[in-house]
This record gives sequence, structure tokens and C-alpha cells, in this order.
Amino acid sequence: MVNAMANVVPSAANPDTAPAVSEAVRALAEADFGTVAQRFAGAGFAVALPAPGILQIKAADGRQRASVLVSVGVHGDETGPIEVVAHLLEALSRQAQSLAVNLMVCVGNLAAIRAGKRFIDADLNRMFRASRGSLADAAEAERADTLIAATSAFFADAGPVRWHLDLHTAIRPSLYPTFAIVPDLIADEGKTKLLHWLGEAGIGAVIMNPQSAGTYSYYSAEHHGAAASTVELGRVGTLGRNDLSLFADVARALDGLLRGAAPGAATVESHVFKVAQEIIKLSDDFRMAFDRATQNFTALKQGEEIARDGATVYVVRHAEELVVFPNPDVRVGLRAGLMVVRSS
Repeated sequence: MVNAMANVVPSAANPDTAPAVSEAVRALAEADFGTVAQRFAGAGFAVALPAPGILQIKAADGRQRASVLVSVGVHGDETGPIEVVAHLLEALSRQAQSLAVNLMVCVGNLAAIRAGKRFIDADLNRMFRASRGSLADAAEAERADTLIAATSAFFADAGPVRWHLDLHTAIRPSLYPTFAIVPDLIADEGKTKLLHWLGEAGIGAVIMNPQSAGTYSYYSAEHHGAAASTVELGRVGTLGRNDLSLFADVARALDGLLRGAAPGAATVESHVFKVAQEIIKLSDDFRMAFDRATQNFTALKQGEEIARDGATVYVVRHAEELVVFPNPDVRVGLRAGLMVVRSS
């Protein structure tokens, strides 16, 4: 297997000496699939570009293969995964016959990536749902519709082996630098394989999620039977200045998945959590009981206050619950955090 990250120089600690953005990274960030699409087409694959920022590559003879969707940039400021996938795709396209799956690569919020912002109007990763409420008129709604249509078309004629890895980086620090959110409704066989892959990718914690918050990965699991996950890979960073050595395990595991390699050994034993409660922002009076420096997976004890929203007070119900994704700045009606408990 080719290590697609081998020739990547990690960003220097001094930003003044950080490397320039490579052509492969620039192209992916700008949703320019021209060169890699030509390489795969030249190797005999059926290649489609159904919309800006979306590339589909399938076996031309229609034979059944695993179908893998890899998405990046659903939040425009989460640039590390863009760099990782850009280098992997560039290397794979130069050995196009090594691609062993039907592949869809999606660059999510194109406008936000160009602006260097998390989103333009509202969080794209809350719009993969039937009813969008206050998000219906947001700038990102049309992009969500485009992604949904392309995803439906990609999986429409897919075989039973379906994957969706939605790669992100987190806003705040975490006691587990890498972690994943996995829809609990995934069928057992696909879930087992996904959990093994996450361990191979060095993902330290896995949260089994029982219900949708409108995320892209949950949509793919619920509507297309994909073994899907939102994968958090460290912290938000500037394009071209991410320390790619921190992504080595996930890059290696993803490269293996796309090339059809046998599953490798887990690099970590992922700790598994389940959702204890969702913290929903009910009004503009919403206040969290801890400050913005609180890390993901910070433990709170039974009875401790989590948040207060008018007459509604959220408190810890179990002996211990850990807070994940605390964000008081979300829109009213959306999830402002998860409380999880250890299950294994």
C-alpha cells in the first residue's frame, strides 16, 4: 500500500515558515476535480461530476463493489481533512487501477471554505433532515439539497457494502483528540466493520448516537443503509498549516479502505460511549454552566447543572456524564451539546 502522506511535510510550529498550499490541496479546496477525474477516466472508470465539489468514480463494467462516500469541508474552517483527502486522492489517481471501491468524494460548504468561515448563514451539518424549521431559508439549504440528491444517486444502485466517512475537526480541545459519532441504527455487520476501521484509524472514542441532529452521516445511515460516521480529527486549523503527521493513522486507514486492503490491526482501543441526553437550546436565554474553555469529554457529576434556559434546567442524571460539543451559540431549537456515558 502506498503511504499517501509520506511526502507531506508537517506544518512548522512557526507559521511564518509553514509550507504553501500544494496544488492538490488548492484544487480540492476550490472543488476542482479536473486532473484527478481525467486520470480515473483514462484508467477506464466511469467518472461523473454531478455538481460542483462532487466527484463520483465507479467501475465502468457495473460490477458490484463496496461504495464509499468521503466528505470533507461540511464546515468551511475544518481544513485538515481537506488536506488529507487531497493528498490521498492525488496519490491514488496516479495509480488509478488500485481503486477497489466505487467512490464519491464530496467537498461540503464551498462558499464557507472560500470565506474561511465555519458557515455562511447556518450550520450545513444540521440540514440533512426532512424539516429544517428556521434553517429552511439559510444560504446552506440549497447546498444541502444538492448533497442529498448526489448521495441518493450514488447509493441508488450500490451493493450491500456502503460506507460514509464525514471527516471533521473540532472547535474546542478534547480529552480524546480524535473521536467519532456513529448512528446506532447501523446494521450490526456494518457497525462492527466500521468500529474496527475507527480503531485502525486511531480514533480514541466512539459515541453511539440514537437519534439524528440533521447531520450528513446520520442521513446516509438512515436513508441509504451506509456504515456512516462523523469523524472528528483534532482541531480547526488554517489550510496549508495543519500538522499532517497528526492525521497519519486515519490517512493510512482510509487509503487501505479505498484500495481494498485487508483490515489492519487497531492502533488504539476505542472507548465507546452512548448518549445520555441532548441539550437543546430553547430560547435566547440559554446559558451553559461552564465556560468556553471546557474541553470535550469533560466529566460532570450527578446533580451538577449543565445549562439553564428560562425555567428549564439541564442537570446530570447519571453518576457521571461527559459533555461533548458544548456550543451555546447555536440557533434556537438546535442541539447545544451532548451528554454521554461510558458503555465500554
